[in-house]
Amino acid sequence: MILLTPVMMVLRVLSQTVLLALVQIFNNKIRTFLTTLGIIVAVASIILVMGALSGMQRGVLDQFEQFGVKRVFMDGRLPRSMRGKMSWSDVQLKIEEVEAVREHVTSLEHFCPMYFGSYSVQYNELILEGIRSAGIEPSWHDIEHRDILNGRRFTKIDLEQRRNVCVINEKAIEELNMPTNAVGEFVLLSGRRFLVVGIVETMENSAMFGGGDAQTEIYIPITTAMNLNPDGWINFAQGELKDADMAMDAVAEITFVLRKMRGLEPDEEDTFDVEVMQEYLEDFKKIGLVMTMITGAVVLVSLVVGGIGIMNIMLVSVSERTREIGLRKAMGAHPMVILLQFLVEAVVLCLAGAVFGIAVGQLGLMGIRQAHEMLEEAAAPLWAIVLSAGLSALAGIGFGMFPAIRASLLNPIDALRHE
Repeated sequence: MILLTPVMMVLRVLSQTVLLALVQIFNNKIRTFLTTLGIIVAVASIILVMGALSGMQRGVLDQFEQFGVKRVFMDGRLPRSMRGKMSWSDVQLKIEEVEAVREHVTSLEHFCPMYFGSYSVQYNELILEGIRSAGIEPSWHDIEHRDILNGRRFTKIDLEQRRNVCVINEKAIEELNMPTNAVGEFVLLSGRRFLVVGIVETMENSAMFGGGDAQTEIYIPITTAMNLNPDGWINFAQGELKDADMAMDAVAEITFVLRKMRGLEPDEEDTFDVEVMQEYLEDFKKIGLVMTMITGAVVLVSLVVGGIGIMNIMLVSVSERTREIGLRKAMGAHPMVILLQFLVEAVVLCLAGAVFGIAVGQLGLMGIRQAHEMLEEAAAPLWAIVLSAGLSALAGIGFGMFPAIRASLLNPIDALRHE
């Protein structure tokens, strides 16, 4: 019980001090609002900025997940040092290189070269010009995660016999005015008759990866594409990792295989590019962290400005209540109690501003979520709310300390004589 008495006394002093602070705030509503305006703006800015950045990061990460974080891309590249010595066609991927990568790179789950061409497409009397057609292998569906809605995928026999078969998407059906289930229909691709064997789901690109509406897509076996356009080349190859953590292993393995296939010397530059989505994901996370730090530092400036406003008004309050301080000291109030009174008042002011700031920030985030699809998940993280409240309390302590110390050090006799 003896130990509880000091604790109870401290709690009593604190409760009375907080009550006095609230009374002062209530009696000076306009001044309190103008004083805490800087804190309100600072806290609202923290909530808005952190919420918007968090929402943007989640939106972009969702797009990465949708696009495939385990994707690998490889393509030919003509280094500046080799221009004039080699042509662009010399550095394009060859079938032999594709097969070597498929055979020796163990970190890849799926692998598919892509062979593009632009042709006219005709169904009955309707003709579409300049439609991009892609030559693919069956593994393309596993990499792209796009299912066949009706019909079937290409088979090994389709590739071996270079069959004139194709898979189209729903957009192609719409633009060619074909039956809903177009499997079994024939289209003319560059004047050659192709049998539709499957309907693949239409994928709409996000704003991050090109955006725009869905486009007409026609896919044919890659061997057929090479036969249809013998002057073309493999535009690029794509694969899917067995595990996202194997990204760097895949890059090293593919680089080793392609350099060996191309007979490149150790001092010669790569004549190809190997890129993994995981690299872009890591780069984005680093950029997001830097953006958060920079914007956070800028927002903290407004919190400092708000804190200076609190300090100014507390100095005015000390001046206005000098006689009250003198009277309390004359009646035996300890200087620490006086200091605590003004310090708590400054903290309460800042926390009141933080509450209003959080409310304003949350209202702002509601508007941001409606502004753009990439910000639909914009929401202030719990740590940002706690941080803003904590920083407001620290601002109250930091900027309220000087006025509180000044009040506690007043001489009671001089204070009582103050007019």
